[in-house]
Amino acid sequence: MPVLILDPERAKEWRERYDSEDGSKYDEMWEGVLVVPPLPNDEHQEIQFNFALPLAAAVAEPRLGVVRMGVNVTDRHADWTTNFRGPDVVVYLNSNPAVNHGSHWVGGPDFLVEIISEGEDPHAKFDFYAAVNTREVLVVERNPWAVELFTLANGTLASAGRSEVANGLVLTSTALGLTLKLVAGTPRPKIEVTHPASGKGWVV
Repeated sequence: MPVLILDPERAKEWRERYDSEDGSKYDEMWEGVLVVPPLPNDEHQEIQFNFALPLAAAVAEPRLGVVRMGVNVTDRHADWTTNFRGPDVVVYLNSNPAVNHGSHWVGGPDFLVEIISEGEDPHAKFDFYAAVNTREVLVVERNPWAVELFTLANGTLASAGRSEVANGLVLTSTALGLTLKLVAGTPRPKIEVTHPASGKGWVV
């Protein structure tokens, strides 16, 4: 349930308590508007960690780029804290002109993952991601389960396919040279990630 705190003192108390519990690391700022997403549950964190493993093997180990979890992506360096988003996983290839300032990256990644928690709408971030030239966005839906890949074309992130257990659709990341597919699993569906060039595969 969304809550708007109008009393400045109570808002300050809530903010201080929230910061002390380390919840603020998941916050985003959308052109000066604070967006507080749901805290990731254990399943969310499992998917996030497991996604980083194949990406690290395909990108970081051969030194083709860097893989990060939970970075701040912004469109500006000065006053960057007024406008940033925090994808769950990002990949910046060596050829990407984005600049790493330590606390934030100015410019979009080549590939990012958004894992949906209840109440979130990652599609609301697409205009921002497109504006900072994010090449590909993979959205992981968990109710019902699906993975959908969006690619940047003519300044817009458009769907390149949606994989569900029932349709068996294989998605291809042209940015990373990986394929992805949702398959049946226990206790939840799994995401098969394959690197055709090396023949390696992983299960997320």
